[in-house]
Amino acid sequence: MSQPFVRDRFTWLTYALLCCFAYLQAALGPLVPFLRAELNLNFTVSALYVSAYALGMIGAGLTGDRVARRIGRRRLFWGGGAGMALGGVLFTLGRSAPVTIAAVLFMALLGSYLLVMIQATLSDRHGPNRAYALTESNVFAVLGASIAPILVGFSEQQGWGWRLVILLGVGFWLLLAVTQWRVPVPEAARAASPTRAAPTGKLPGVFWAYWLVVFISTAVEWSMIFWSSTYMETVGGLSREAAASSVALFTAAQFIGRASGSYLTRHYPTSRLLLMAGAIVVIGFPLFWLGRTPWLNGLGLFISGLGVANLYPLALSVTSTVGIANPNAASGRTSFGSGLAILIAPQILGALADQSGIQSAYAMVAPLAIGILVVTWFANRQAGRYVQP
Repeated sequence: MSQPFVRDRFTWLTYALLCCFAYLQAALGPLVPFLRAELNLNFTVSALYVSAYALGMIGAGLTGDRVARRIGRRRLFWGGGAGMALGGVLFTLGRSAPVTIAAVLFMALLGSYLLVMIQATLSDRHGPNRAYALTESNVFAVLGASIAPILVGFSEQQGWGWRLVILLGVGFWLLLAVTQWRVPVPEAARAASPTRAAPTGKLPGVFWAYWLVVFISTAVEWSMIFWSSTYMETVGGLSREAAASSVALFTAAQFIGRASGSYLTRHYPTSRLLLMAGAIVVIGFPLFWLGRTPWLNGLGLFISGLGVANLYPLALSVTSTVGIANPNAASGRTSFGSGLAILIAPQILGALADQSGIQSAYAMVAPLAIGILVVTWFANRQAGRYVQP
């Protein structure tokens, strides 16, 4: 008999904190055009903000399991969130590119420690129901990510500025910290592994196949999130404020997609859902990239968001399952893969945009979208030996 999925107080806390993390993360893309105009930055330098965020994620992904062993999950859980909030404040206070880029790096490093702990603790807490918990948590993440671009555009239209958007995220974390501080944070479970991983906790080869799915899908996701506002302004012809708000088409589609995915994971194999999600991206991206009217670009942005929505949480669910012998390491390495993709893809796209324009630069995303399908198919074949369909 399957174990029922129960959301306890800690589960709801992680959902709220992941929403806060994603909100601050997603605000970077739509606010960069305003920061670029304020500091007179080109595309290449503008992309350094997302590169700094990625370096922070990479650092946390590589060291999160060791830091958790040294200081404990609870301290890393709350300490990471505190560092994320402090980094957000420093970012709003900066008035130069070096200072603001350094603040983003700090915010990302500490915030990603929180992310690693959220993923690992949810995986341990819900065991065989981790797919439900991880997919559902990412519904809340994309809810936060959907709110951010709307608030950036609205705040700029009202003359309040983008800095207020960041400070609202910091305030939300402070509210959670004050009211939920005493909620117990589960330590690592010692349950028997259902995989064929070695007793030492070594991650199996199939883990790295799905890790590659995480890497490619994150590269596509952040190429869309970080540069779609600029694309809708320069190619689609929208105003800067409207272009910033248009990113919400992508994030709102992610919310719908993940809400649907949370339900579908209870009825269909994760491997099949991953392939379906990749196919939707392949359909949506050409409409966004090659469309010649704003409504067609927007439709493609929306459809791409529907597909991208479930790639990360579903792949995360599988990496958590096949890496259950060492959940901290599995979560950390998955975050490292996300960070590496965020470091590379938007920066390359920005450099290409400086050379040939933003529309030509987006050509790099097309083979990545196809690659999602190819690598997922290969990973699914390998996964049959490790997880139940």
